[in-house]
Amino acid sequence: MSEKVEELLEFLTSRDNSQAYQALKALEEMSAESNCLYPHMDKFIAMASSGNSYVRTRGLALIAHNAKWDVDGIIDGYLEHITDEKPICARQCIKLLPLLAEAKPALAPKIVSALRDANVARYADSMRPLVQKDTRDSLLAIEH
Repeated sequence: MSEKVEELLEFLTSRDNSQAYQALKALEEMSAESNCLYPHMDKFIAMASSGNSYVRTRGLALIAHNAKWDVDGIIDGYLEHITDEKPICARQCIKLLPLLAEAKPALAPKIVSALRDANVARYADSMRPLVQKDTRDSLLAIEH
């Protein structure tokens, strides 16, 4: 399985977005079943800082899917992406926050506070309502 994991991890940063997306989905499934990807958390954190918004989004997704295994506390850096420069990346981050809150219930108040304090004015009029809707949906899911 280790070789398969390494191959999928390599595909995450592929220029072929279809291949990268398929790798992401496979890795998300693996994350649901075991902590086999937790040793790669540093890679996911590095991806979340990538200049490429697609890579950033994949990193954020894998961080969220592996949060239940995390003992190091990656939340502050993660929450910065609520107002990522790219609204699509911010939206994905926001949509994943209920998963993070479910995995780490003690972080839910901090996540809720970050969502409530997020200034989405930086986004174009066409994207702002979408980010606001995602924020409302995530708040509802977390505070249920």
